Amino acid sequence: MTTAPLMIVDDSDDDYEVIVRILKKGLGMTNDIVRFDNGADALKYLNRQAPFEDAAETPRPCVILLDLNMPGMNGHQVLTVLKGDADTRMIPVVVLTTSDNEQDIDESYARGANTFVVKPITREDLLQSMGALKHFWLDTAKLPAL
Repeated sequence: MTTAPLMIVDDSDDDYEVIVRILKKGLGMTNDIVRFDNGADALKYLNRQAPFEDAAETPRPCVILLDLNMPGMNGHQVLTVLKGDADTRMIPVVVLTTSDNEQDIDESYARGANTFVVKPITREDLLQSMGALKHFWLDTAKLPAL
């Protein structure tokens, strides 16, 4: 079990709030959550660029939940940068998006995604998906020391 924070990169406030409520209240996750609503700021945080220079204030996330469909830098672009950088390539990235487009799936894996999950529509299905993600990535998987 890891205590490192979970990072969520998603521009939808509604999706973010539901996911956090499920993870924290529904599933009892104790990890902190770091959230960015755009890819550019998430990369600044991960690379400890202004205003995130202080390493003590910007712990590496254990896993990143990444939406694809965001304004500005989209999830595919973020994934390319993350997996192309020696400092961030080992952080597991779960693409969590509304798209079930075969091209998005293939492109995400080609760019280095560790998992691709389509955001379920119903709360019950989302609870089940988040439970599986939490159980695997936070409770079961041995993650790299970052």
